[in-house]
Amino acid sequence: MPPVFAHGRLRLYLLKLLDEAPRHGYEVIRLLEERFQGLYAPSAGTVYPRLAKLEAEGLVTHATEGGRKVYSITDAGRAELAGRGGELTDLEREIRESVSELAAEIRDDVRGAAGKLRSEMRAAASESRRRDSSFADAKEELRRAAQEWKEQTRQAREEAQSARREAKEFQRIARQVQEQVQDRFARGDWPTGVWEGLSDITAQLGGLVTGTHQKAAAQKPEAPERAASEWAKDHTPTGDPARDLDRLLDRFRDDVRDAARDHGVSPDQLAQARGHLSAAAERITSLLHPDRKDSKTG
Repeated sequence: MPPVFAHGRLRLYLLKLLDEAPRHGYEVIRLLEERFQGLYAPSAGTVYPRLAKLEAEGLVTHATEGGRKVYSITDAGRAELAGRGGELTDLEREIRESVSELAAEIRDDVRGAAGKLRSEMRAAASESRRRDSSFADAKEELRRAAQEWKEQTRQAREEAQSARREAKEFQRIARQVQEQVQDRFARGDWPTGVWEGLSDITAQLGGLVTGTHQKAAAQKPEAPERAASEWAKDHTPTGDPARDLDRLLDRFRDDVRDAARDHGVSPDQLAQARGHLSAAAERITSLLHPDRKDSKTG
C-alpha cells in the first residue's frame, strides 16, 4: 500500500487540525482516523514526534491541562499554513483519493479472503463427502463379509448335521446286517449271510457315492443295470465256502468301483466310505472269527 501522506504532508495537515482548535495528541490521532473513515489510524509513534518537531520550530505550542499536553498553533504556524493554501487543497484531495484507494484495496483483500475461504470450504466439503463415501464403502464391505461368514457357518452346520445323520443311518444298517448274518450263521448258512450282508453294505456305499441314497432306496434302477442287492441273490454255491467268499468279495469290490467310476468320489465321500468299509470289515470279520471277537472283549 502506498504511503497515505507524501513527504511533509502530515506536518501540513497537523497544522490544519490545530488551526481548527487546540487539541491534545490523542484527539489529533482520533481526528485523522475519522477523516480517513476508519481506514487509516496513525500510531502515537508517528504523531507525537511530529508535534514535538513543530513545537521546536515555533509553529505550535502546548499547555498542560489535567496532566496532558494540549497543542495550539502559533502565529508563525498560521503564517506557514496560509502560505501553503494551494498545497493544503491538494492534500485534502489526495486524502479523499487515498481513502478511495484504501477502500478498494480493502475490498480486494476481503474478496480475496472470501474467495480463499470459499475454496477451502469447498475443499473441506469435498473431503468430507469423500470420507463419508469411504466410510460407507467400508461399512458395506463389512456387512457383506459378515453375511458371507454367516452363510458359510450355516452351510458348515448343515453339512455337519448331514454327516451325523449319515453316520447314524449307516450304524443302523450295519446293526441290521450284523443281525441278519448272525441269524444265517446260527442256522449254519454263514456264506449266504455274509453274501447278503455285503450286498446291503454295497447298496449303501453306492448311494453314498452318488449322493442319492434315499432315492436309490425308494426307486428301482433302470435297465440294463441291476440293483446292488441283486448280485447277492444271484449266486450258485460251489460247495467250497472259501471260493464262494472270494467271488462275493470280487462282486462287492466291482460294484463299489463301478459306482465310483460312474459318479466320481469327493474327498468327503472318500472319508465316509473309508469309515463304512472299516466298520463293515470289523463286524464281518468278527462274525467269521467269533473266537477273535471273544478274545478282544475278554
